[in-house]
Amino acid sequence: MAEARPRLSAVIACYKDAQAIPLMYQRLSAVFASLPVDHEIIFVNDGSPDDTRSVLAALTAQDDRVLAVEHSRNFGSQNAFLSGMELATGDAVILLDGDLQDPPELIPAFFERWRHGSDVVYGRRSQREGSAVMSLAYRAFYRVFRRLSDVPVPLDAGDFSLMDRRVVNELLRFPETDQFLRGLRAWVGFEQTGVDYVRPERAFGRSTHSRLKNFWWAKKAIFSFSSVPVEALTYLGLALTVLSGLTLACQWVRTGTVTTLAAVAVFGSLNLLAIAVVGEYLIRTFEEVKRRPRFIRKALWQRGTGLRSEAEIAAFVRGRKDATPPTEPGAR
Repeated sequence: MAEARPRLSAVIACYKDAQAIPLMYQRLSAVFASLPVDHEIIFVNDGSPDDTRSVLAALTAQDDRVLAVEHSRNFGSQNAFLSGMELATGDAVILLDGDLQDPPELIPAFFERWRHGSDVVYGRRSQREGSAVMSLAYRAFYRVFRRLSDVPVPLDAGDFSLMDRRVVNELLRFPETDQFLRGLRAWVGFEQTGVDYVRPERAFGRSTHSRLKNFWWAKKAIFSFSSVPVEALTYLGLALTVLSGLTLACQWVRTGTVTTLAAVAVFGSLNLLAIAVVGEYLIRTFEEVKRRPRFIRKALWQRGTGLRSEAEIAAFVRGRKDATPPTEPGAR
């Protein structure tokens, strides 16, 4: 009896990527054709304001292995990946950004490592094309994040990765509303390995990540996977209290008086810092307790046909879940 071919699912998060999508499809199709696998390609249109919808609808009519998901608005790349992962039926799932900065040609190397026992194979950015300053900033962030994180997060690794079905199922069970996938991917454990590559610049248009948004991402990562900031406040508060006490004692011995302004300035600054750090954790708690859905699917496209009603979409999603392989498919 012939050995069953493993099935790979590619999930592509798209935002303002209408120009890049046809090229992404061509490159992915060529890569999958070179591998002994069955495959599907899931594009998630995360509220793009360009003509991404029409481009994807045309692709689904051209190839029945292509599925297009349309969100009701922009929910962010992490939720776009989760939306596609819920619909993926492969023995392993590959995550890629739609801007072609994650080269599909790296998938054969991912596949080979997966076949040899790795549960997660991630792309490790050994070098970045573009701004040297931003490249240094990214490298610095990953090293700071690793030192602060409660789990060992791989250096220079983004969302671009291949994950075994068991890992995908574990990630989909996480109840968090605000997810940081590359951190959760490290948190679940299993056998993980990296493949080095040079990350190219965006093929079309400008990056949707401004410096402010990059700072927001860094803050999200640290406050989601580290308690160091709030713990540091304990030590900082203790140190400043001792220092302030010694300063006020010395002032009293020398002059017989205490400068209230100095004490107010020190403790006022500490209070503001403490409120800001604790506030970051409260924001995340606030988002989680609301229990809002992580995304809303507006439509699904397959074979050129769009499913738009809530009942149609729900039935399609149930059918995909029923087609999902067991946790340990043994397809390697």
